[in-house]
Amino acid sequence: MEIGKKFGRIGVLMAGPSTEKKISLKSGHAVYAALKESGFSAVPVMIKTASVKDNIRLLRRKKIDCAFIALHGRFGEDGGIQKILRFLKIPYTGSGVRASRLAMDKVASRKIFQRHGLKVPRYNVLHRSTYRGFDCAKLNLPLVVKPATHGSSIGLSIVGKLKDIPAAIELAFKFDKRIIIEEYIKGRELTVGILEEKAMPVIEIVPKHTFFDYQAKYQQGLTRYIVPAGLASRLTRRVKQAALSAHKLLGCFGCSRVDIILDEKNAPFILEVNTIPGLTATSLLPKAAKKSGISFTALCLKLIKLAYEKT
Repeated sequence: MEIGKKFGRIGVLMAGPSTEKKISLKSGHAVYAALKESGFSAVPVMIKTASVKDNIRLLRRKKIDCAFIALHGRFGEDGGIQKILRFLKIPYTGSGVRASRLAMDKVASRKIFQRHGLKVPRYNVLHRSTYRGFDCAKLNLPLVVKPATHGSSIGLSIVGKLKDIPAAIELAFKFDKRIIIEEYIKGRELTVGILEEKAMPVIEIVPKHTFFDYQAKYQQGLTRYIVPAGLASRLTRRVKQAALSAHKLLGCFGCSRVDIILDEKNAPFILEVNTIPGLTATSLLPKAAKKSGISFTALCLKLIKLAYEKT
């Protein structure tokens, strides 16, 4: 029996209703191509809305045996699609409903990290319904202003002047009803991929411009990636342990990618956990996997195997 056939018909879920649709399509098409080339029975599943009824009808019509989730942002990473797949008893890649929801919510996840001794930036939460201005004297400039439940740096601003804070707040509120204003931590940007409950090589992100924004993430040539990061062995272990702890504390499963700032005293600060990281051959999780000797296709296969083990 060909290796792909024993896993049945794999639906690669992509697109979605979030602001990260374009990124999702890139991930989804890359995964679909890799599965087809390896002999899998795979079909692209274009998610258009967050409607439970519409998606139940769509998934039943596609007659898939397993879902490979390549949906980024809301509905894909917040537990929405996972809840539907659980109801339909369809195995799916990645974390479950609760872990997905917690990881997507930067406020909820940070509270868990803090309770268990992981470092996070000092922050304040603003609610659109009750916001009446913010006392910026609470935090030193520069500040980071961002939506509480978005990824890919969408709606995020780094603010160096007091006069620019209102515009940054207004931008973040366009994407979420809750936003975070946090201290800007000067240091090295790192990310750690987690696969099968093990931390992969640490990657250092070196953007050509001031910070790793949406453009730097997705436009070629604007960012340099160092794999593995040039850290001392003891510091590498410390960073990996912090990332793995964050993954486990949220109850994540299969894979994730943990974004970290290493401050000037070499203390790792957890920024967020991505339960569905980018999945093109040049994305960060696949880069780390490749350094570990795992090809992109082998990575996709591992995630499918784990989906069946979870059920």
